[in-house]
Amino acid sequence: MKGLLFFIGCFLGACVAFATDEGGYRLVWEDNFNGPELDGQNWNIETFGHGAGNNELQFYRRENVSIGREPHSGDTCLILTARREEYRGKSFTSGRITTQDKFTFQYGKIEARICLPATANGLWPAFWLMGNDISTVGWPRCGEIDILEMGHQNGIKQGLQDRFFNGACHWAAGWEQGLHAYTAQEHTAGYSLQDGFHLYTLVWDEHSLRMYFDLDRNPEAAPYFVLDISNREADNAPGYYFHKPVFVLLNMAVGGNFPGILDPDGITALNGQNGQEARVYVDYVRVYQKTMNNEQ
Repeated sequence: MKGLLFFIGCFLGACVAFATDEGGYRLVWEDNFNGPELDGQNWNIETFGHGAGNNELQFYRRENVSIGREPHSGDTCLILTARREEYRGKSFTSGRITTQDKFTFQYGKIEARICLPATANGLWPAFWLMGNDISTVGWPRCGEIDILEMGHQNGIKQGLQDRFFNGACHWAAGWEQGLHAYTAQEHTAGYSLQDGFHLYTLVWDEHSLRMYFDLDRNPEAAPYFVLDISNREADNAPGYYFHKPVFVLLNMAVGGNFPGILDPDGITALNGQNGQEARVYVDYVRVYQKTMNNEQ
């Protein structure tokens, strides 16, 4: 792995390889997607077509999740494929995976190296986290951290689809009571994020959530999203919801509330001229935490 220092630790007879980076973080989990198929010990492949509460237009299928090579770099990657095809009453299919109940973490740094497709108009790729207690407390009480979302209707309106993106968080006591709090911070990159691989990072500690892009290229870059989570007292404060284990999600939605396209005919990203398919390539996902001598 690039940019990491390795050492071997032996605990109770088992030897485990760790890695540290310049910030004092220790690599605690990763998936480099180098196997012949997705590792079922790490990931769940989700299958549903109910719109995910966002009026999304796709049906998530197992067949749209694969491992293969990104054609320009040759890197072996996770591939999430969106297709224009009729399936179970939907006009599109796509892929969505999660680590729910298989891998969770609390605090640290998570990063993913992702190659995005041309999203204009109608594709909505995302790299995000959700509280692992969602199955018991529901959404949004579980808390949601969106590290990368691209394809928003504001970017479409401004003609900035290739560089307009956002980070966001959602929380509150309960959707059934009509309670939903969130903050989304939009950002326009100075260059296209749909021209190859880019790095997306969340740094999470007891005080804040901070999101960055391309820290490997610009290590001194300011975050594009910051949320103070110090206040844990009030049940409407974000700090009440973002101090517990989360799981990882990667998906590519088609249409819905985020891009503001609810008619399949408005999805130009998957029309006949530009092709019937689009792919997200994920080179790796890595999670780091501070070492014992360098706690956050």
